[in-house]
Parts: sequence; C-alpha cells; structure tokens
Amino acid sequence: MNTALPPAAVTTLGDPDTPFAVVDVHRALRNIERLTRRADRLGVTLRPHIKTAKSLDIAALMHSGARCPVTVSTLAEAEAFADGGYTDITYAVGIDPHKLPRVVALLRRGVTLRVLLDSREQAAFVADASRKAGLTVPAQIEIDCDGHRGGLKIDSPELVDIGRILHQAGCLDGILTHAGESYFAYTPEDQRLAAKNERDTAVAAAERLRAAGLPVGTVSVGSTPTAHAAENLTGVTELRAGNYVFFDLVMAGLGVCRLEDLALSVVVTVIGHRPEYGWIVTDGGWMAMSRDRGTAGQAQDQGYGLVLDLAGNLIPSLVMSAASQEHGILSVRDGAILPDLPVGTRLRILPNHACATAAQHHGYHVIDSTQPTDPAPAVHAHWERITGW
Repeated sequence: MNTALPPAAVTTLGDPDTPFAVVDVHRALRNIERLTRRADRLGVTLRPHIKTAKSLDIAALMHSGARCPVTVSTLAEAEAFADGGYTDITYAVGIDPHKLPRVVALLRRGVTLRVLLDSREQAAFVADASRKAGLTVPAQIEIDCDGHRGGLKIDSPELVDIGRILHQAGCLDGILTHAGESYFAYTPEDQRLAAKNERDTAVAAAERLRAAGLPVGTVSVGSTPTAHAAENLTGVTELRAGNYVFFDLVMAGLGVCRLEDLALSVVVTVIGHRPEYGWIVTDGGWMAMSRDRGTAGQAQDQGYGLVLDLAGNLIPSLVMSAASQEHGILSVRDGAILPDLPVGTRLRILPNHACATAAQHHGYHVIDSTQPTDPAPAVHAHWERITGW
C-alpha cells in the first residue's frame, strides 16, 4: 500500500511515491452537475451513493457544501458521515440484527438512518429493536426489479406481511429497488428499458402496499446507468447513484459516459521491461487497481485499465493487460508498436470499476485538468477517504 509524501511536500503528480489515486476535480464537478440537472428535470431528490468515493470532501462537491441526503453501504460510512454533519442517510444493504445497536446509536444522535430489509425475520428484528429502544427505526423494503441480487418480487405474499410488521411498529418508511442488471445493458435502448422497468416495479410495489392500507412515503430507485437513462420517474420520490461522480471504463463501455469524463485514475511508475514478451512493467498491480475485470464481457476488453501519460493524454493501444499483487503489465494490442517508456516514467491508469479501485487507496491527490500540466499536473489538495467497516 502506498505511503505518499505528506500533503505539504506534494506539489505535482511527480512528487508522491507511486502508486496513488488521483481525482480530477473539474471532471468530477462536471459529472455531478450532469446528474443533478437530470434529477431536477425528472422532479426527484438525488440521494448520492457515497460508497464510490467514501469521502466527505467529494460529497461536499455535490450540493455546494450543503449536507445532502446520502446513501451508504456500510455503517462505518454512516457513522463517518454523521460525524461530518450528515443527518439524512439510507443504509442500502440488508440489515443484520447484530448491527441494530449501531443504528439505534445513530438515531439517538438525531440522524435519520433508514435500514433495508426483505424478510419477515428482519422486519421483526427491526420492530423489536424499535420498541426496546423507545424510538423508530425507519425501514425500507427492498424490491427485486431484475433478479440481480436481494429483494422481494412485487407479487410476493411476504411484501404486505412485512409492510404490516413494520407499520405496526411505526417503522415503515417505503420501498427501494436497484436495477443492478443495467450494468449489462449494452445499448441506450436497453438502458432506457431497464430504467422504465426499475421505475414501474418500484411504483407497482408501492401501490400494492398502499392498496393494503399501508403508508409508503419513499419510493427509491437508482443505478448509474438507469439514472442517466430514465425518461419518466412519476411515482418515484428519489434517485440513487454513486459511480457517476468518477465514472469508469465499464460505464464508458456502456456508453453512459465518455473516456474524457473519467475523473479517477491511478499514477504508477515504469520499473522494468520484458521486450521478449512485449511487456512494460510498473509498480501498480491489482493492489492499486483492484482485481475487477468488469469490461471483460463488453465489446472491448480493457484489461485492468487504459494508460495515460501524466498529463492525462491517452497512449494509443497501450493497456494494462495483466497484474499481480504489486506489479502491473502493460502491453499493446492491434499490432501497435510498444512505446519507449524508460524506467522512472510516470503514467496514469484509468480503472475498470471506480468503486473497487478507490477502495484500494487511503485518499486522493486532487488535480484540475483545466490548469497547465507543465512539468506535471499540480496537486491542489489531498482528500481523505473513509476506511473501515
């Protein structure tokens, strides 16, 4: 794991020990503005999922420093964001009863922390915890819109039963769904249909609960592809997405963004050559990039990432084709000539999956691609990343 220079000693991307993560603040702000405008146009609240960046500094970009509603994937994230002044949080992973004391502790601090569940057992645990604590643990019922992961089908007999258990304890907040299969929707039309199905399924589940006399205040949908493809969110109250702040090669491969929109990269250094194999060796392996090969099933497999020079210019046909723990292998494709990159050359790698790559680093060195890059992009700030579970 990289031990970078102290922020005061870092002036350009040529200074810290590699590998390290870089965020282009200009691109991140542009990505944030794009989805914010879309949510406003669709008439829904945008609840960013901060599991991608796990950073208070980056979250502060989303609403000009205001504490916006957020989604988290761990209670450590919820606690860190509560410490940072965030009071409207959805914990969007099915609740484990052993974690309910931490949930209650956050509620006692004045944080509205919603939990997620999809079974009678979980509902009973939440209702019991609420009664014992003498407060309300707001809960959302997870709906399965595409068979991707957890959740109930909208015709499940458990749906209304769970709703009643929660309602009787004052805990029923609403429903939530996530179109995870949209990450395999390879055309704009497929993404539009995934967004429509996500919305239709969520609204139908809410209507079924209401028909049973149960209140549904929140109807929450979202994934990065469907958030950018949705045309009508009537009946939905909020939209969730997280990857959109950084984007990555998977999203670019789906056509959700362009390569020029990717705001996260990893700086590595050339440490050797194996000309007999056509390799350039760097000090950034899967510990720097993650082992995610999310583009492998797409039309263009991008290996472990595409390669830029330090200024951010794409090096044609060069790809991070293989990785071990601390070593990255760069090679060319399409019959291209391997570029002459001497030992000591610094490069930037664009990741397949921004969430997984960000998780490999303690923080981000921040640059602005609108500023001069001679001799190397200036580092304007160092943003910490939340760690732990």
